[in-house]
Amino acid sequence: MTNLERMIALADQFFASRSDPDQIVVDDGLMEKLRSIHPATLSEARDEKGPFAWILLIPTTHRVMEQFIRGEIGERQLLGVNVPNSAFDAIYLCSALVLPEYRGKGVARRLAVDAIRAIQRDHAIREFFVWAFSLEGTRLAESLARRFNLPLYQR
Repeated sequence: MTNLERMIALADQFFASRSDPDQIVVDDGLMEKLRSIHPATLSEARDEKGPFAWILLIPTTHRVMEQFIRGEIGERQLLGVNVPNSAFDAIYLCSALVLPEYRGKGVARRLAVDAIRAIQRDHAIREFFVWAFSLEGTRLAESLARRFNLPLYQR
């Protein structure tokens, strides 16, 4: 099994996004939409075997963040209301996936830091939020919020 196949299986197993209508399913069309919002929304680390880590960050607005945190909208709606060339002031850590043998080496954090920096160059980001599915996801979000001195909100 290739790294790409393993990453897809990990995403399906961990998030069960294909069976949850509120969650987004990353495919070619969605990747195009994400890149139109900001080029740094999707990041990956790879080696000769293919990708071994993925980070998905979605810039959005405070209003949309509040609706998401309160459970009034899901990920699909969050993404659907974001329009390219808008002014964003919040970032949603949508997903961070790392193959088991690469975990614990700071890969997800480095990818996320680089992506957040890139988004901050174009937008006045003041808030950070997450819908954590694991203790590791919560820890990553907390670490990033501290690193960028942003308040962290959780769904």
